[in-house]
Amino acid sequence: MTSATTPRRPGKRWIEHWDPEDTAFWDNGGKKIASRNLWFSVLAEHIGFSIWTLWSVLVLFMGPEYGFSPADKFLLVSTPSLVGGFLRIPYTLAVAKFGGRNWTIISAGLLLVPTILAAVVLRPGVPLWVFLLVAAIGGVGGGNFASSMTNINSFFPERLKGAALGLNAGGGNLGVAAIQIVGLLVISIAGPSAPQIIFYLYLPLIVVAMTCAALFMDNIADVRTEGNAMREVLRDKHSYVMSFLYIGTFGSFIGYSFAFGLVLQNQFDRSPLQAAQVTFIGALLGSLIRPVGGWLADRLGGAKVTLWTFLGMAAATVLCILASTSDSLPLFMTGFIGLFVFSGVGNGSTYKMIPAIFRTKALTAIAGGEAQETALRRARRLSGALIGIAGAIGALGGLFINLAFRSAFTSTGSGVPAFVSFLVFYGLCFVTTWAVYLRGPIVRAANEQRTALAGAGI
Repeated sequence: MTSATTPRRPGKRWIEHWDPEDTAFWDNGGKKIASRNLWFSVLAEHIGFSIWTLWSVLVLFMGPEYGFSPADKFLLVSTPSLVGGFLRIPYTLAVAKFGGRNWTIISAGLLLVPTILAAVVLRPGVPLWVFLLVAAIGGVGGGNFASSMTNINSFFPERLKGAALGLNAGGGNLGVAAIQIVGLLVISIAGPSAPQIIFYLYLPLIVVAMTCAALFMDNIADVRTEGNAMREVLRDKHSYVMSFLYIGTFGSFIGYSFAFGLVLQNQFDRSPLQAAQVTFIGALLGSLIRPVGGWLADRLGGAKVTLWTFLGMAAATVLCILASTSDSLPLFMTGFIGLFVFSGVGNGSTYKMIPAIFRTKALTAIAGGEAQETALRRARRLSGALIGIAGAIGALGGLFINLAFRSAFTSTGSGVPAFVSFLVFYGLCFVTTWAVYLRGPIVRAANEQRTALAGAGI
């Protein structure tokens, strides 16, 4: 077996040969290397998510003395979501250009910029446009997710991708809950006038993430953009379908993470401390259950899990509507946290679907006579490209959710119109998942293909 640590490019930490589908390769060192890269990728991505959602916490510190309306605050928390979504495509390409380890170091270092700027500008009297600019720079934290997922996707074999990507994404998503818990502790102990403590905690953590990536992560030489993978994958209809579905899962998770505290303040007149006491619960549960979504997808099929996820999200949305109209905070909390939980499961299952789609296409090509190594390499390249595209478009769902809440509260003083629009959207996602991936003829064709490939020993 070729050594998994033989350098191909100048410099250290480049892996020349990487074939996780080879059981002997995986058992003789590949698994250990992949696991090490996974955990340090999780660390960097975790902190990236925290900085991306920093403003969902900082707005809780912005009292009447700042002079901002609820609409202004919803606009403020929408801005990093928008920028982070657009950055995910170049961040995906950066893995191939610079190497997964190298880009993790760079992308973690970039988190220092919005954190330092936020520490400088966060005080009453600063105009809204300055806050919006700094929040936009904070969008760099959203790009980390796409590069991290693209990198880890290359390390693991198909049979373990659902669990590995679920752990990577779930550990990253925990950064949302982590910074909300930090915000709660700061407000509870030091009061709403001491947000600078948050910056003092996170600046050294960013440096730790950079250092760990430099010392313990690796680059895979074969992970590179061949013939413009982004352009190639955009010719596949599944790219558009999966991006649409990811708006419903990840877009919901990140959008609700930004909005939860503001919705509680405006819908149920909660104080900043009261809002902070519960906002982290949804993000925490949604993050923790994301690996379960990947695990279930590995065993039951990503499309089946995703289908039931959207049904659960629709039911939770109905609870939120009923709670809002009846002014029931306990019922609202149940429904809203249900949205986090189901979106977390869906995050894991939809990301499992992406490599599975291209793996199936590769097996079909192999059965038709194409070289196995060529077909599987193309599958990894295209699935990595689609992870970046779907991640970028899905993140924009966070923007849409916050703009919907902004419009609803501005026009009616209630979040009900926004929830109704979300309910309709989840219905469309449910129908799309069933129509594209679970209709009878498609299932029968997939089963026949798997039987033929198994008979051929593939």
